[in-house]
Parts: sequence; C-alpha cells; structure tokens
Amino acid sequence: MQLKPDTLALTIVLAILTSLGPLSTDMYLPSLPAIGAFFGASVSQVQLTLSAFLFGFAVGQIFYGPLADRHGRKPVLLIGLSLFIIATAAIALAPSIEAMTVARFFQALGASGPIVLARTVVRDLYSLERAGKELARMGSIMGVVPAIAPVLGGILETAVGWQGSFVAVTVFALVLSTVVLIGLPETLKARAPEPVSIVNIVRVYRELLRNGGYRGYLMLVCCTYGGLFAFISGSSFVLQGIYGLTPLLFGFAFGVCVIGFITGATVSQRIVRTRLIEGTLKIGVIAMALGGTLMVVAHGLFQTSVLAILLPMTVYSLGVGIALPQIQVGAMTPFPDRAGAASSLLGLSQMGSAAILGILVGKMLGGSAWPLPLTIATVALGGLLILFLTQGARDAMIAAARAKT
Repeated sequence: MQLKPDTLALTIVLAILTSLGPLSTDMYLPSLPAIGAFFGASVSQVQLTLSAFLFGFAVGQIFYGPLADRHGRKPVLLIGLSLFIIATAAIALAPSIEAMTVARFFQALGASGPIVLARTVVRDLYSLERAGKELARMGSIMGVVPAIAPVLGGILETAVGWQGSFVAVTVFALVLSTVVLIGLPETLKARAPEPVSIVNIVRVYRELLRNGGYRGYLMLVCCTYGGLFAFISGSSFVLQGIYGLTPLLFGFAFGVCVIGFITGATVSQRIVRTRLIEGTLKIGVIAMALGGTLMVVAHGLFQTSVLAILLPMTVYSLGVGIALPQIQVGAMTPFPDRAGAASSLLGLSQMGSAAILGILVGKMLGGSAWPLPLTIATVALGGLLILFLTQGARDAMIAAARAKT
C-alpha cells in the first residue's frame, strides 16, 4: 500500500527518515563517558566519534542529491539505508575506538541520504508555505526522537552497555527500510539530463552559489545548526562531567531542551501561513540569539546551577524549531529542477560547519562549562547579523519563485 501526499502516514515516514541522523547521535550520548572507559580513550578521542559522524554526513550529502535528481529518489534512498544498517551493526562490534570512529563515518554516509531525500520529496510534492508547513510538521514529529533517544540510550547503557543502543538502531532501520521499499512512491517528475560526475556536481553547486539568496540561507543554516550541535557534542561532558548528572538524568535533561525544538516546530507550522517564510524565519533567529545571550548571562550569574545551561538552551532550541524548516524551504524553492542538489549543498554546509564546531568545543572543554555558552552565543548572534545582511537577496529570490507558482 503506497503512502500518498497530504497524509499523516507519509509525513511520519519522512519525519522518521530525517531522524536517523539525530537518532544515531543522541541515543549514544549518555554512553560517551562509558565508551571512553571501555576503550581506554580520551575525551577528545570519544568526541571524534561525533565529529567523524558529521564529516561523513557532510560528505555523503555531496552526492545523494545529484544522484537522486538523475536516478530517482527511492532507489538512492534505499542504497543509503542499506549502508546505514551495515555500518551501525559494525559499530556495535567495534574492537577499538579507532574502528568505531571509522564505522561512525560510514554510518553517517548512509544516514545522510534519507535526510537529503526526505526534504527533496517534500519539495517535489509541495511548494512555498505548504512545504514550510510540511517540514515543520516533520520537525515536530522528528523532535520526539532526540527527546526520547537519550533516555532510551541511558536505559540501555545501564542495562546492557553502550552496544545496546546501536543494536536497537540497527533493528529500527531494518523495519524502516521495509516500509520505504513497500510504500514510498517515486516523486521525481523529470530526471536531470546530464550524467552524475564530479565535474557536473561542481558545476551545479557553483550555479547555486551564484545566487545571493541561496548563499544567505546557507550561512543561516550553518549558524542555526552549529549552535545546536555545539550543545549536542558538549552537553554530555558538561552535564555529567561538571554537573554530575547520571546517564539517565542526562537523558531527561537533554529531553527538556528537545521540548523547545518540538514546540518551535509546532509554532512554525501554525504561523507560516500568516507570517510567510521570511517572517517566520526572523522570529526563529531572534529566539536563538536571545537563548544564546541568556546562556552566557545565566551561567555567569549561576555557575553551579545546571538550569543556567538547560533553560537558555531550551529557548535556543525553540528558535531552531521555528527557523530551520523555513531555511530549508527557502533554499530549495527556487530550484525545482535541482531540488536534490540544493538540499545536498544545504546539508553539506550544515553538517560540515557543525563538525568543525564540535571539534573546537571538544578541544576547549575541560573543567569549565564556559566554552559551551560562549560558542552557542557567538553563532546565534552571528545568525542574527546574517539574517539582516542577506535579507534583500533572500526576499528577491523568494519573490521570484512565488511569481512562478
């Protein structure tokens, strides 16, 4: 039975496809200290398993979009899911931290396909504010995953050890692949005429980057996700290592911040019809800047309280939930014949910048939590500056796209 457009079933499947990346990261966050102890690895070595995932996620997104523009969404998606399943099983069997890091890279190569192609399917089926609403709906559903994944990861860590999280994800991905194989329709309307090659991929990306509005969205997504991943990569060491939370309590604390993202995505889908893409985006970016600034102030005043990190991060996450769907739609809307490539380059920029920030935060973290709020505040305020500096180019790009619909 095929999944049909404008149905909750299709929205749920697409949302789950976009959740594989967060699931692969958030579920094993409570196990990071235990993984270090198991392999006798340092904090920076364990941190590298996170950054390796993001680099793999970035590299994979270079190719999935152009391949899907040429060969179709569904077959390329199934290839990505297969790679993800094999690599996730390999992580559970890893004999060393180095082997785990390599397997995490390949796991990310597989996971990057579903998130690129889920966004692309939305662009194939819907346009402008309708697409923004759909991506926000997916965000609301997908947000449940990082809310419950650390809790489930903490339970599995306590019950069976760190390997349990990766076994559970392997089984989950097998079920998801079966659903995609049986029920997901092919949504590509017209195949790209040129064969996929490095030269052609570079040419298409160069054409996208010539558009000033598209460049603005790329910079905004880097700031938006950069702050979020700074928290993802550093939170377990800060909240468990400095504030003394147990793996299970960390999972619940992390879930509090995710509630902010879910709320933001819900707000985004409700206001995008009246505020339109750019108005909704502005509200989200301002909320992120407010959250980042509050974190610096609160941590300076109440350094012994974990709430000084958690509550401002919830505000930042609220902004991410509002802004991110509109950034994605705005970047893909003007390029219906290159939606896959536009989604790929957006994801590449998002994950590449986040990986770099993750490494920097890992290097800076020690006995103080200060690197975390300072990093989040910096990227949040940078995003606010970019929002206003690129507004003219983004408005012109959206207006041109709206005129064609």
